[in-house]
Amino acid sequence: MTAQLEADILAAVDGAGDAAALEAVRVSALGKSGSISDLLKSLGGMSPDERRERGPQINGLRDRVQAAIAARKQVLEAAELDAKLAAEKVDLTLPAPPRRKGSVHPTMQVMDEMIAVFAEMGFSVAEGPDIETDFNNFTALNFPPKHPAREMHDTFFLPEDANGERKVLRTHTSPVQVRVMHKVNEKLPGWIANGPPSGNGEPPIRVIVPGRTFRKDSDQTHTPMFHQIEGLVIDKAIHMGHLKWTLETFLSRYFETPEVVTRFRPHHFPFTEPSAEMDVQCDRSGGEVKIGQGTDWLEILGCGMVHPNVLRNCGLDPDVWQGFAFGCGVDRLGVLKYGMPDLRDMFASDVRWLEHYGFSPYAAPNQASGLS
Repeated sequence: MTAQLEADILAAVDGAGDAAALEAVRVSALGKSGSISDLLKSLGGMSPDERRERGPQINGLRDRVQAAIAARKQVLEAAELDAKLAAEKVDLTLPAPPRRKGSVHPTMQVMDEMIAVFAEMGFSVAEGPDIETDFNNFTALNFPPKHPAREMHDTFFLPEDANGERKVLRTHTSPVQVRVMHKVNEKLPGWIANGPPSGNGEPPIRVIVPGRTFRKDSDQTHTPMFHQIEGLVIDKAIHMGHLKWTLETFLSRYFETPEVVTRFRPHHFPFTEPSAEMDVQCDRSGGEVKIGQGTDWLEILGCGMVHPNVLRNCGLDPDVWQGFAFGCGVDRLGVLKYGMPDLRDMFASDVRWLEHYGFSPYAAPNQASGLS
């Protein structure tokens, strides 16, 4: 009986084509209710003489079946591994998969393009802190005490410091202009009193100020944190004609179009007088905005002549020095130039978006080879 059972089990082991079939044979023979397990259980009901005779036979059967199953398992595992290696082999003659490349964020690209344009016109770059004093952000720029920009609903205020002062996250990069104008009025040692035009010493000043700014605003065309670039020119006999030429030259070179048509609209800014919004002529047909063609108008930036009170607050005599200032949104001009539908995507950190709109880090914007 045991000989026939052994032959049947061993035949089933040899015939198992995969691990699942072999496991089924093991369970049927050695499982809790398996055929060999039933024989082992029957030893308890036998007489001592029968147990001495049958015990070694049944235990030997169990050992031989276990050994056969283990051997068959090794064969099946080896065959499975060979099949997997054959199916997943690597062709070392093929080129390696391309490595993922980083890219320059559109905001940084646009800022570099603007800096390249203004640098060619003789502007230097000035920078300042994101956290500013109330004086630099508001008072020095001629904001009256009850101006709406000083309210909590428009500006991010920090808790009071040890001196009871509440600093702000700057709402524009104009505080850096204040810092530059103050710097040229510092009492300097004689050996550096006649420093570079836009650094130490007296004016003229010709600087641009790129950087982050913060306001409580969020919709399709506004975000709580955004980037601005502002310009400041201080010299003698400066007038609105200089301002208009500067801005038209900038827009033409930035949008890479031979000619742009602009117009000034009267406006009000506390820090300039007269103040103006500049519109640029464009074509809005076809769901796109094309600068330098068409008959539509698009507001592009704010500008004006520096208010005499701002010059006085920064230690400059308005009867001697005049100047102009302007400012525009870096992100907004990037959206206009490169056809991005939603400003908020600039800050969404979506890798797919960055792969589509990102720029090569090896092609720095310059006037010689082209900005974009």
